[in-house]
Amino acid sequence: MSAPTQVPDRRILEAVNGVILPGFFGTDLPQWLAEALDDGLAGVVYFGQNISPDTARLSAAIRSRRPSAIIAADEEGGTVTRLEAEHGSTLPGPAQLGQAGDMGLSTSVGAALAVRAAAAGINLVLGPVADVNTNPANPVIGVRSFGAEPRGVAAHVAAAVRGIQASGAVAACAKHFPGHGDTHTDSHLALPELRLATGEIEEIHFEPFRAAVSAGVRAVMTAHIRVPGWGDAPATLNPVILGKLRAIGFSGVIVTDALDMAAIREGIGMGAGAVAAIRAGADLLCIGNPRTNPGNTDEAGADCQDYLVVRNALLAAVASGELFLEQLEQAAARVRTLAADLEPSRDLAMTETAEPDWAAGAAPGIDVSGTVARSAGRLALVDLRARATLAVAAESDAFRRAFASRRAVLALLPVTAPQAWADNLRGLEPDADVIVLVDRIGVPGPQRDALEEIAALRPDAVVVNVGVAPEPGFANRLDRIDARASSALSAGIVAGLVYGEASA
Repeated sequence: MSAPTQVPDRRILEAVNGVILPGFFGTDLPQWLAEALDDGLAGVVYFGQNISPDTARLSAAIRSRRPSAIIAADEEGGTVTRLEAEHGSTLPGPAQLGQAGDMGLSTSVGAALAVRAAAAGINLVLGPVADVNTNPANPVIGVRSFGAEPRGVAAHVAAAVRGIQASGAVAACAKHFPGHGDTHTDSHLALPELRLATGEIEEIHFEPFRAAVSAGVRAVMTAHIRVPGWGDAPATLNPVILGKLRAIGFSGVIVTDALDMAAIREGIGMGAGAVAAIRAGADLLCIGNPRTNPGNTDEAGADCQDYLVVRNALLAAVASGELFLEQLEQAAARVRTLAADLEPSRDLAMTETAEPDWAAGAAPGIDVSGTVARSAGRLALVDLRARATLAVAAESDAFRRAFASRRAVLALLPVTAPQAWADNLRGLEPDADVIVLVDRIGVPGPQRDALEEIAALRPDAVVVNVGVAPEPGFANRLDRIDARASSALSAGIVAGLVYGEASA
């Protein structure tokens, strides 16, 4: 592992490492990461690439180098999962829970997330999503949110926090402050701007974070979004915005969203962003996923290089006086306090217990318009979805698998070649069913336009919407299921609605 030209003082090195949470490649502990843990690294963040049937062994290897290591993962239920990235989540998603309106169910899902996380050695769940999805065209939040109404979202967020943190073995991290729900841009790809009056943001978008704080949430994640009324710097790097988080009573760990996202990486840069985030009041710097984010590659060493960029920038900032060591140590102390509070509970007997019937719980969050049952022996899937965002970071096709378990799939027709799928649809044998997968019909746009074409060609098609549901009165002649999640659980429920239970 390379180092700065001058070997840093041990106190400074441990303070710097104590605020860094990197991602890494593989399902084994790399040597550079082992050495960083020996030098006081706060912990790691897992992504789908790190998950295997033996993830608990990887977690044990990490803690053999640093017993108090924080191991974090985005585990939201529904569309976003790391532990079940290979096949999709088997838990209800936030939008389904919000639609169902059962706070007890949200608490139960949170508790299940914690049990599953703890079994893998994860002690910081990067969730729940506390964003109020007031923009139905939001490209990155959508059904990851509990909904568009702040009081309802706040109630579900508080319930989820209580469920996740009930055992004391796992902490929750509400995200993304000051609220990512009204943005028009994905911060994985660019820097969004929240074009709302600051008073409106505080009244509407702060409400779920206030509820999370009242519920005792241990960590809050920042958003890489610009709020012009509070300055030009994105929230992650903005002392005014992070000060407002402290002002609502939060005294726990402020975690940055991933610094390798384009909103930071392609602007100020990861290293300068890390320094600015600590100066603004952040405590724990999530570097992110070295495999999926723009500007990086899958080549060997990219994960270590990202870590070194952040580490060395912090070391240089302390050496130059740009960053006070005392502020760095205060941030590292908050992280250590969180880790110490979780450490005694880490070995709690969180044995696998029987979970409730999640399909029954999720079903009230799924709406059916028209008559969706079909009986043909074969079907064609027309996939109009915009594909997974980098936040989802999974391409598992749970819906194709669920339908294939019930009927022979003739074809998968993607939206990437609209004329091709339209021509294929015209030539499809009339006794085959047509299932149309969408995720962007909450607002006018290409997917709605395509549905009009399909309705003219095949008025018997069934639309399966895994995104935000369209407004009441949305005019389309096709029968529709609003599933509100792209997950294995949702796919099984939807396929069952169309064709009944799968054969053994």
